[in-house]
Amino acid sequence: MTEILLAEDDPQIREWVTFALEKERHRVRAVTDGAAALTAYNERRPDLIILDIMMPKRSGYDVCREIRKMDRAIPILLLTAKSSETDKLEGFALGADDYVTKPFGVRELMARVSALLRRAGVTQATGPDPSIFPFGNHRVNVARRLLIQPDGTEVELTALEVGILSFLAAHPGEVVTRDNLLNGIWGIAYNGTTRTLDTRIAVLRKKLGADASRIETLYGTGYRYRKM
Repeated sequence: MTEILLAEDDPQIREWVTFALEKERHRVRAVTDGAAALTAYNERRPDLIILDIMMPKRSGYDVCREIRKMDRAIPILLLTAKSSETDKLEGFALGADDYVTKPFGVRELMARVSALLRRAGVTQATGPDPSIFPFGNHRVNVARRLLIQPDGTEVELTALEVGILSFLAAHPGEVVTRDNLLNGIWGIAYNGTTRTLDTRIAVLRKKLGADASRIETLYGTGYRYRKM
């Protein structure tokens, strides 16, 4: 499965682009500013990077410049509200491979992502969806954002809910603090509150039914996934 690093500070655009990429069976790591994008890149090299130009802490231009000092091959796609030729040429001069001007449609974005991956020689996923994993007696389909119940019934999940289940399932039996859980989902620069996480887990427990008890609350600390 291809991994894409997305840096976008607008929560609605970030959510929408993440959904569109995951639907095409890409694994997405989403962060909210340029500094977090550089940290995420250094932690784990993705197959492609999507950068908003106007971001807090470090602009997309800055991030592109820094990454190109380390890696000349990785595809970089810029998201920009600027449409002038000068702005586009600046991005290309810094090493960007392509750009999409806001507002943009999902088909255009996916077409450009696919073209960049092909050009880089990255093979996209084919055959059975590898992004389905078990959570208790349920299954989670990451790409389609679905919780599949034991009887086959499908329940829709939000991006945050998928992130919670994915992170907990990857750390069975471990005590995960609220901050670590949120940062693991959205990147180290997550600026939200833990109240959002607690509320979403309460909703998740209702969706999990008999498996709700597998998400254990450690009061004052965080959560733990009880696999068995």
